[in-house]
Amino acid sequence: MNYILYIAAALAEIAGCFSVWAWWRLEKSPLWLAPGLVSLILFAWLLALVDTAAAGRAYAAYGGIYIAASLTWLWLVEGVRPDRWDLAGAALCIAGASIILLVPRGA
Repeated sequence: MNYILYIAAALAEIAGCFSVWAWWRLEKSPLWLAPGLVSLILFAWLLALVDTAAAGRAYAAYGGIYIAASLTWLWLVEGVRPDRWDLAGAALCIAGASIILLVPRGA
């Protein structure tokens, strides 16, 4: 369930940030900012739903998922195919996120 939350949060964050990018860098209408703000609020709420006792651990594990999601966005939305180094780095980040999130913790 945590991976689903992380993926949804990553999509919401990237979409929210892209709305600012589109407004500022692509000279889109300021109306792009409204759905972006909603998307960023959704991102924060989804990340708060992650099942962990510590917020910092949830944020740290999320970072790895965010990197992989960003590269997916790069490919699907921006039309730039990630290279083998992008993919290797993303795999390493997902492995790190999984260790942070899934290892058993002592009391």
